[in-house]
Amino acid sequence: MGQKKLKRFGEIKTFGNVFEYPENMAGNWERYFENKSPIILELACGKGEYTTGLARLLPQNNYIGVDIKGNRIWVGAKFARENKLTNVAFLRTQIHQISSYFEKNEVKEIWITFPDPQLRVSRANRRLTHPRYLRLYHEFLIPGGNIHLKTDSPDLYYFTKKVIELYGLKLLEDIKNIREQEVISEALRIATHYEKLDIAKSNSIFYLRFSLSEKEILNTDAELEKVLKSETNSKPDD
Repeated sequence: MGQKKLKRFGEIKTFGNVFEYPENMAGNWERYFENKSPIILELACGKGEYTTGLARLLPQNNYIGVDIKGNRIWVGAKFARENKLTNVAFLRTQIHQISSYFEKNEVKEIWITFPDPQLRVSRANRRLTHPRYLRLYHEFLIPGGNIHLKTDSPDLYYFTKKVIELYGLKLLEDIKNIREQEVISEALRIATHYEKLDIAKSNSIFYLRFSLSEKEILNTDAELEKVLKSETNSKPDD
């Protein structure tokens, strides 16, 4: 590990707004924020552009950026400290452990902005909108709480739409290309580091907003896997 990363890892341990694999945090976030305002999560937050951007735009809420990369979290946490964003915190952990840190109905909304699309079908269950993760979110998201996906990956966009359809979720908003919209919300104008890189080279920024059913999300993932394999096999050869 480079000296720069080592320095940042050391520094975030001294940051009061960074929690690394904390214990007994479920139900206790209001102690850190010192209020009972709604909690919004940004998963795989990277450098925390959305976490801090939303915190400045809508200061009536509390925001927590979640990522495993301490080197990236350092950027967002430092920015929040320097700009006195007291409604911001960062949680360093694996996303598959996320339900350990929040109790039932503790989170109002989730933002997933430019995550790794995990393009191989064999890795589809690592996509952050895969039902395996949605079942985790269901454990702590309020009934009807929104999940926002913003991505430049058409594969992740269409995959998520398929999940919404197969699992009976509620699609609230569907934008195929934010860049072509004459009017968009200020929240969607926030640009992340990865958005600017345009890794997918799709020339599109896709956006979905949906909510989970109040009922338990059934494990019919085998059916989803069949659909994915069928669609892959039906694609024409390049």
